[in-house]
Amino acid sequence: MSGLLNGIRVLDLASVGPAVRASGWLADYGASVVRVGPVPRDAGSQITPKPHYYSGGRGTRSIQVDLKSDAGREAFLRLAEAADVVIESFRPGVVARLGIGYDDVKSRNPRIVYCSTSGYGQTGPRAQWAGHDLNYLAVSGFLATGERGPGDKPMVPGATIADSAGGGLQAVAAILAALVARNRTGEGTYLDVAVADGMLALMSLQVDDVLATGAEQPPKSAPLSGSYACYDTYRCADGGWVAVAAIEAKFWANLCTALGIADCVDRQMDVDAQDELRAALAAAFATKPRDEWVELLAPADTCVSPVLSATEVAAGVVAARNAIAIADPAQGEDFAQLTPLLAGAERAPTYKLPDRSTTDTDAVLAESGFSTEEITALRSQGVVA
Repeated sequence: MSGLLNGIRVLDLASVGPAVRASGWLADYGASVVRVGPVPRDAGSQITPKPHYYSGGRGTRSIQVDLKSDAGREAFLRLAEAADVVIESFRPGVVARLGIGYDDVKSRNPRIVYCSTSGYGQTGPRAQWAGHDLNYLAVSGFLATGERGPGDKPMVPGATIADSAGGGLQAVAAILAALVARNRTGEGTYLDVAVADGMLALMSLQVDDVLATGAEQPPKSAPLSGSYACYDTYRCADGGWVAVAAIEAKFWANLCTALGIADCVDRQMDVDAQDELRAALAAAFATKPRDEWVELLAPADTCVSPVLSATEVAAGVVAARNAIAIADPAQGEDFAQLTPLLAGAERAPTYKLPDRSTTDTDAVLAESGFSTEEITALRSQGVVA
């Protein structure tokens, strides 16, 4: 692929999570990404995602290396000599014990940008905690800000917000900044990207308010957490839902007028009137099906949108942004998948996905200067596969 990052070489030591999301986005921008996995006897140590997850590995190649062996460690370091970026997501301290940490790679390639992604960072009291998306949402305060279920139970989001926005996108931003700095200084750098830290950035409105005022923030107390009727969801006549985010006075006035409740306009920010306002909006929305309301209100500067299911999104809503392409897998039938929505990333109507039943080991090693004899020896020793 060509693209804005054409010529940038990335080694990704992860199989799931923020690191794979980050390397996938870098590939969408045109970087040459090689995913480095364990040899088959150690494959059980990593999760194997479904074939279509993480864009099916679009734009990436793969190699398997026994990083616990001396020969495997040396093979990886030789690959890193020709790389621009290394991304890893092992527990803190693991890559150093394996002899493939930042200092090891830097000694061979001072220009390397080495990005460690982890749940809680490489240092601090939580560094060795195991975790997944829900855990990072919990420690960042995210779960405590919104709607609660029965018994005041925090609601579980239906999307991996932390891994994607808190981790993957934060890693991409840091890597790109480091590459820009390297162009100026000629030196690489080490990046400690923690998903929990990234979630703090996403929680800045709430956390900054607490830091500045010292005020408590119970669930739904912040203006953008559903405490005001103008920023909430409402059920329609057919059981569908709409999202209302009419924060500005002019949008609120447009909405109330269109719904036939103009008497609510002047009470938008009246704290004591919120239950009454919410009831008025609920009663109005209950008179028409969702799509009728959307057709009427969305173009009318009311900040109203439909609450769509993933099925509805996949059925064609994103087609207007040219965001769907046909994936051509090495085995099986073609299927549709989302294509890059990143600004500046190239899109194509069809993508050839890599064959996950095999690897690109020989080609990747040869590009990094390994001879045919060396590759044959590494394979015979079970160091690569």
